[in-house]
Amino acid sequence: MAADDEARAATARPHTPPGRGRRLAVAGLALASAATLIAGVVAAVTLEQPPTRAAAGTGAPAGGPTGLPGGPVTSVIDTRQVAPLRRVIPPDVLVVGTTGITPQQVQRVRRIKGVRDVGLVDGGAVQLRSRLINTFAVDPSAFRSWTPPATARDNALWEALAADRFVVSPKARRELRLNPGFPYPIVARTVPTVTLGGSGDLGLPGIDMLVSKRTGEQMGLVRDIALLVNAPRVDPARLTRSVEAIFRGTAKVLNLNAPQYRQAAGYLDLYRQAARRCPGLSWTVLAAIGQVESDHGRNAGRSSAGALGPMQFLPSTWRHYGVDGDRDGKADIMNPYDAIPAAARYLCDHGAGRGGRSLYDAVYAYNHAHWYVQKVLDLARAYAARYS
Repeated sequence: MAADDEARAATARPHTPPGRGRRLAVAGLALASAATLIAGVVAAVTLEQPPTRAAAGTGAPAGGPTGLPGGPVTSVIDTRQVAPLRRVIPPDVLVVGTTGITPQQVQRVRRIKGVRDVGLVDGGAVQLRSRLINTFAVDPSAFRSWTPPATARDNALWEALAADRFVVSPKARRELRLNPGFPYPIVARTVPTVTLGGSGDLGLPGIDMLVSKRTGEQMGLVRDIALLVNAPRVDPARLTRSVEAIFRGTAKVLNLNAPQYRQAAGYLDLYRQAARRCPGLSWTVLAAIGQVESDHGRNAGRSSAGALGPMQFLPSTWRHYGVDGDRDGKADIMNPYDAIPAAARYLCDHGAGRGGRSLYDAVYAYNHAHWYVQKVLDLARAYAARYS
């Protein structure tokens, strides 16, 4: 099924999936520079530098996807209510400007062949608990579609954001020792005290906090500082080059499909979620298979046996076990949001939830080789020890 040759699987290496003065500690602020954003580190701007905006009266509202190709960028105005999630929109490119992104630039991006959705957001670097943290100010009804499926479906999280609480990534919550329901002062151009509404995987490199647009305006965050682009049928590298040609050095353009941004930490969340589909199946088994088969999506191309995607399904097997995990209307063998729950379904149907010999046999059914089963089970134990 997930048949790949032993030599390739044997090369899969263990991988630990992916922490003064008032004038300089501020925000209001542009996001990080090109180099520091990649590292997830922010660069502060002094209070003397005002936030840059698009020309008055011409800026498109910020906040998220438009839903319709070719139309203006739109957002829901009433942030006290959260619209239901209609679909998940995986971002393929993230553009972070040194100043606000103009409507003309947005329209040029829209005209790139294959671009389906774009979303503008406000943002900046703010100080929270003596640490600088990159923050987006968003309309929760629109922006939720751009986040990973589990986060997008978490209504409580988006309702908290709509109520002007803030949301952080699990990494920021852990490292800053934040507690939901507790108020925290956030240092920007103003210093509002904002209550933590919760945490969830935001799915964007270097971005670890969300606030509502209203809160962002109070803080003085930069309007239209970042642009999300979705083009599901376009080669990511070609899309990135096309977007870079539009901004010509005035913005950092990140190809979110590049290996350095397909962090295994995001895959770990998918493994955990998918394992819940099969009572008794440990997520560590899925993680081990994902590592052996594709190094968590880094080598998801066609194998010598014809298997495809991050979990290396044969197309014939996929036709029976494929899952629409992100509820976008299709089961995509190359999409980890679909492939990982499909792997859980396959294993469960072969008895993996019963453990013991049944688990061994289920992994053997996934790839008919005893060395493969032993490798997967050894890696699963290593994951359990690392993340217990």
